[in-house]
Parts: sequence; structure tokens; C-alpha cells
Amino acid sequence: MSQSPPNAIQLQSVGSQGTLATLPRPPDVQNPSSDSWASLCGPPPWGLSCLLALQHILVLASLLCTSHLLLLQSLPAGGLSFSPAQLLASSLFACGVSTSLQTWMGSRLPLVQAPSLQFLIPALVLTSQKLPLALRTPGNCEHRARAQASLVLRLCGGPGCHGLELWNTSIREVSGAVVVSGLLQAILGLLGGPGHLFPRCGPLVLAPSLVVAGLSVYREVALLCSTHWGLASLLIVLMVVCSQHLGSCLLPPRHWRPASTSSTHTHILAFRLLSVLIPVACVWIVSALLGLSIIPGELSAPTKAPWFWLPHPAEWDWPLLTPRALAAGISMALAASTSSLGCYALCGQLLRLPSPPPHACSRGLSLEGLGSVLAGLLGSPMGTASSFPNVGTVGLLQAGPRRVAHLVGLFCMALGLSPRLAQLLTTIPLPVLGGVLGVTQAMVLSTGFSSFHLADIDSGRNVFIVGFSIFMALLLPRGFREASVLLKTGWSPLDVLLRSLLTEPIFLAGLLGFLLENTIPGTRLERGLGQGLPPPFTAREAPMPQKSREKADQEYELPFSIQNLCPCIPQPLRCLCPLPQDSGNEERGPSEPGETVDLLPDFGDQCPQPSRGQSQ
Repeated sequence: MSQSPPNAIQLQSVGSQGTLATLPRPPDVQNPSSDSWASLCGPPPWGLSCLLALQHILVLASLLCTSHLLLLQSLPAGGLSFSPAQLLASSLFACGVSTSLQTWMGSRLPLVQAPSLQFLIPALVLTSQKLPLALRTPGNCEHRARAQASLVLRLCGGPGCHGLELWNTSIREVSGAVVVSGLLQAILGLLGGPGHLFPRCGPLVLAPSLVVAGLSVYREVALLCSTHWGLASLLIVLMVVCSQHLGSCLLPPRHWRPASTSSTHTHILAFRLLSVLIPVACVWIVSALLGLSIIPGELSAPTKAPWFWLPHPAEWDWPLLTPRALAAGISMALAASTSSLGCYALCGQLLRLPSPPPHACSRGLSLEGLGSVLAGLLGSPMGTASSFPNVGTVGLLQAGPRRVAHLVGLFCMALGLSPRLAQLLTTIPLPVLGGVLGVTQAMVLSTGFSSFHLADIDSGRNVFIVGFSIFMALLLPRGFREASVLLKTGWSPLDVLLRSLLTEPIFLAGLLGFLLENTIPGTRLERGLGQGLPPPFTAREAPMPQKSREKADQEYELPFSIQNLCPCIPQPLRCLCPLPQDSGNEERGPSEPGETVDLLPDFGDQCPQPSRGQSQ
């Protein structure tokens, strides 16, 4: 029996087949750290890939149920003319299609697409004007009112407000806003605008955005956990223990034949890899045994949902396009684009890949827009965007194979075809959903903080940009929520646009950081852009060997079957294809030694055979 774990550090990559790479550990390290892996080569087995995909679906379900719950709680009883299970099924189907497109020919990162608060806030602003005036004080609010008051600014009280019978029209209007946001986002991606702006977003722009993204949902997490703090605390403790305290525990080696011809014995860090599934299953069983299954009534259908249902446009009615829906759609597109660019940078950083090039960002945003268009046409009040909680799950599990993202897309489409199966996700207790969101959002928050060291954080310029961006991005939304007098310009669409944008924390953090970073004078080294290195997060890319860097850059390229079509693409859309000079990366230069370690070994190389000492 070996007295110490295998002498290797493992990093899960997004290679063409989801390969796992190994890197020898320094000889002076005896015990595996909390983020080390056992030696494993080749693509992950299908069984393990399915379990990893199931965990991402659980995280997606927590975000999906939370966003739909907060929106449906503002509806009166019986205000929805169709089953909530079908609403969830249509959203799941759109998420599955968008995820498959994103991983196949979008940014090529293993990003799960899900509804986000960037769509929920404008939707609540848009629908709040349909309600009659209801003044509530913090002392006598019921649970439903507290959940709704966490995002809705204030209910309409003017003569333009309508009765409760127009709720279906309001949902159609929200779906129209989702379609508008998807079209605008697709156009922005096809024109390459966000892709060209992304290289100007250094660490002082992306890091505050990630911090605000991690902090912006703490109210919603607290509302979910407050339904039963005992179950929520148990889930959080189990996730911490499995991912951190037991993360380096190795199961007995199993004989497994990877992609290579030679077989190998591998150790599986099961507790870390399953640090979401194991706690959720345990707490779910405990809640069922104790009779504490807390299921929201807004998501439970009064009648049984069908087993099979084919989502198609105009299932209930066509989306309603109005000037207010257009205004809400513009705010959704801007906020979702800002959030997705942050997800691209975060995912690349967690996978030790170079920062996404402009062509990958443009393709990703354009395909995300198509996913939102599909969601809106299917009647969903939520679009699709890259999910911060799912990216946080990649950091928690330290595993991000592209194969898992493909499986997530297929599973979501399968659930979208069966509302009865989709309704099973609503049986997850609310505290479980809150605990999962809390831990995964904490990973996003910590990664944002860890990115500040890439710039000169002792610089007065940088200290001001960081503090001002974060504080104002959290202050302005809270101020407008608590304002006794709403912002009124006299034109309802403009009111919806301004209220939506001024209550989007991630958009405000990205906008303020970008403006201050690119207008306040500062050296490239002070701003964390390095000497002759393209931003952002270049300090992590510089020490890569040239061969590894070139192979890592290829992770963002289009599939080989589509690359041949690039010469046929019209010139205005060439921004979606990599430039010939991108492959060489001649402009990357050397960096100071000791900045970081080389965690990106050669992809596709044959796995090293274990030494005689390790096999003992």
C-alpha cells in the first residue's frame, strides 16, 4: 500500500474531448493540497460525466426555480392561465439548446446557460406597473411580500395601472422584452462590439464585476434559506466538508482504460467531484424523513403536467412587443452581455486558459442572444445567459470538461420535453436551493477578490476605482429600491429603461469600472495589463510554455468542420472567426519569474506512466 497519494497535480481542461492533464508535483510536497488531484488521463468516463452534469443541473435548477418563483409570486392566485411546469419546461428546453450551441460553436467554454437576475430585475420592473398600489411596511410584510419587495422597486399607483385581469398580457410583454434582448445581443455579437471592448477590460474592470456578482444575490439566498435555516445550514456544512476537508481523500484505485491504448490505475477524488450531489441528496432525504419538504405553491401545478410536450412558439400566445417591452429588452441585453463577459473571463481563469479572444466573445454573445430569442418565443419570461453559479461550481469541483457541458444541454432539452419530469425539480426544498446558490456564489466572490493582485492594488488610483465601483454598484440599486418617490420622466418606456439599468448591480459595476479604468491615467503595469501583454489576467498566462499556450488558444477556435466555412463568411461578420495572427501569439512576451506556476500542461500528450516508486 502506498504511504502517500500519487505524486501529481491534476487539472481538468476543456479540451476537445474533455481531457484531464497531469503535472508532476514538486518533490518537497508530501500531502495533496485541497485543490490537488489524483493522476487521471484521457477523457472522463461517461458515468462520471453524467454525475458531474447532474450536479450542474441541480445548480441550474436552483437558479431557475428562484427566478421563476420571485416572478410568479407577484401574480395573484389563478393569474396564470397555463401550468407553471410547462413554463419551467420551456425555459429548460431553451437553456439546453443555448448550452449546446455555446459549447459547440460559441465561446467553446463549458458554460451552462440559465436564467439570471439580469433578466428578472427588468421583468419585475415591467410587471410592477400592472399591479394596484399596495403599501407595505417592513414590520408587517408577509413572506411573499418580502420576497417580492427584495427586487420590485414600488408598485404602481397611478391612473395608468390596470387590474389583475391583465396578468397574461404582462407575461406576454415580458416575453417580448426577452425576444428584444436576444435580438439586440445577437446583433452586438455579430458586429463584434463587445469582443473589441473586452480586451480593454483589465483586472480592475472584471474583478469588481465578479465581486458584485457574488454579492448581488445575497438577499435572494437569505430568503430561500430563511424558510428553514436548519436544512440550509446542514447543506452548507456538508458542501464545505466534502469539497474542502474531504476533498483530498482518495478512493481505492480503479482499473480504467482511457483514450490511450495503455490501461492505468486512477484515483478518484469522489468527495470533491461530488461535493454538490452528495450534500443535496443527504439533505433532501433528511427533509423527506422529517416531513420538512418545503415546496413553493407558485411552482406546483394544480393539475398533473403531461409526460411529453413539444415546446413550440405561440404555445400560449405570441410575445407582445410594446415600447415598454423594447425598453426592458435593451436593459436586459446590456446587463446580460456584461454578466456573460464576466463569466467568460471567470471560466477561463478557473480553467487556467488564456483570456477569451474577441472572436470567441462575439460568437458566445451572439449565440446567447439566439437562446434568449428562442426562450421568448416559447413563452418563457426569462432569457438565457452564462450562469455565474455554474461557473462557481466548476471552481468548487475543479472540473470543467466540455463533455459535461454537452451532457447538461442534452439533459435540459430532455427535461424540457417532459413537464412532468421538469416539475420534479420543484420538489427540491427551498433551503436546499438557497444553500447551493450561497456556496457557488461564494466561489464567484472569492475568485473576484483573488484577481485584484494582478494589478497594483496599493496604487491610489486603483484603490479608488475598486472601492468606488463596488460601493456604488451596491448603493444605487438599494437606494432606488428604498426611494419613496420613483424616477419619473413622463414617458413610461424611458422610466422602465432607467429603473432597470440603475438596479442592475453587475451592469453598474462593469460600466463604472470600465469608464474609470479607461479615463483615469495610469501605466499598463499599474493597471495590471503587463508589459506588452494583452489583457486581461495576462499574469496567469505569461509563464505558459509556448507549445502549451498555442494549444490552449486552440480551445477557443471553431470546430474543424466549421473552420472551413470562415472564408465564405461576409466581411462584416469575420469578427466571429479567429484571425490568422491569433494562432501565433507573437505579441505575448516573457514575464517576471515566480508570478504563478505552470498549471497548463500539453493537451493531448500521452499520459506519463507512473514511476516504480509511485506504483508501490
